[in-house]
Amino acid sequence: MLLRLLLLICAPLCEATELFLILSPSRPIEGNSMTLTCETPPPQKLDVQLQFHFYKAGRPLGLDWDSIPELWIPAVWREDSGSYWCQAKATPLGVKRSRRVQIQVHGLPISNVSLEIQPPGGYMMEGEKLVLVCLVTGGTGDITFFWYKGALGLLEMKTQRSLIATFEIPVVRESDSEQYYCAADNGYGPMVSELVSITVRIPVSHPVLTLRAPGAQAVLGDVVEFHCEVWRGSPPILYQFYHEDVALGRSSAPSGGGVTFNLSLTAEHYGNYYCEANNGLVVQRSEVVPLNIIVPTEDRKEVLTSGVMEVLLGISDPTTMALLLCCWLKRKIGSRSARDPLRSLPSPVPQESTYLNSQAPEQLHPNSENVNVVSGDEVYSLVYCVQQEQQPAAEEPPGMHTGDKNSSAIYSRLKKADLTDVDYEDAM
Repeated sequence: MLLRLLLLICAPLCEATELFLILSPSRPIEGNSMTLTCETPPPQKLDVQLQFHFYKAGRPLGLDWDSIPELWIPAVWREDSGSYWCQAKATPLGVKRSRRVQIQVHGLPISNVSLEIQPPGGYMMEGEKLVLVCLVTGGTGDITFFWYKGALGLLEMKTQRSLIATFEIPVVRESDSEQYYCAADNGYGPMVSELVSITVRIPVSHPVLTLRAPGAQAVLGDVVEFHCEVWRGSPPILYQFYHEDVALGRSSAPSGGGVTFNLSLTAEHYGNYYCEANNGLVVQRSEVVPLNIIVPTEDRKEVLTSGVMEVLLGISDPTTMALLLCCWLKRKIGSRSARDPLRSLPSPVPQESTYLNSQAPEQLHPNSENVNVVSGDEVYSLVYCVQQEQQPAAEEPPGMHTGDKNSSAIYSRLKKADLTDVDYEDAM
């Protein structure tokens, strides 16, 4: 009775046919889906319900037995390659297994590798962020990306299951100006992108203006060298010189460095100077540099003498001209006396004058000073006296009258003068 019962249970699985594991597609590709189907001939008894389970290398796929004889895998990869089979059962005691099927998941080699940069164009300003994007249009599985910088070799490598990868340089420097390329490999051999050139430009720093004179100080008539230079900045650099906000000239430095501007000094070149530097990224201005011009003593005398002579020649009256010149010479002699007492004019010996019938007899001692002014072959001589009152002397004998001293006397006369007089030479 027990044997009969076992035969009835195993009858659906003990038929001459066996289970088959069917693979679709027959040549699975990485990244694509794959379907496993456990096929068995239809059972003779229609009321028998079969259960199926799938395995890979002895490990069950899925959670439990299922009445559906298919297993759908959404994406397979190269590591999914291996030995597969399936099982079918009608009761817990009746299980049948298919033959093993060796499945090989195939990959696609890398194709069309390219390198893109952000920001585009290949020209960047120092301090910006550079993003190197490596892309492939074909290839399956895990792809290893490589980034290279010129002759320096490998910068970075990254493996990921993606057709695109990025590498960043957060802050670019001038030394990052170079040619870059990337490569990708998924096990079938690397593929390399084209070269991409990156140029990192540096904004100009504040220029420094220096003035170089032949001597310690700039003198009227000197040729002064104006030199403007920046500490750093990508060429070409255009320099512009200014005097009191008026443009003087410009010069370019194609390879960097500074430039020089020469200027022959005249009186109107006194004032403030500065320069500007521009390399297309930014315009910077230097500090203001003042220029003081020294006028030689000979030039000052010529300017002073010519100015005085112009004033004197404009006066037609000789007397007026003489008086004006006398006043000027007196001021000149006074300044010379304070500066050089040994060369001051000597005071003449006081002279006495006697006036009869004077009601208030007294002694006066005048102080006089003589000033000579040349006009052609004649010299105008001006003598001025200042009276000084003194106490009366001892009483004279009776019958005699003391003469009064003159309170003031001013006279002028013409006389020939020595043209080598020290004060005349100094005044002229």
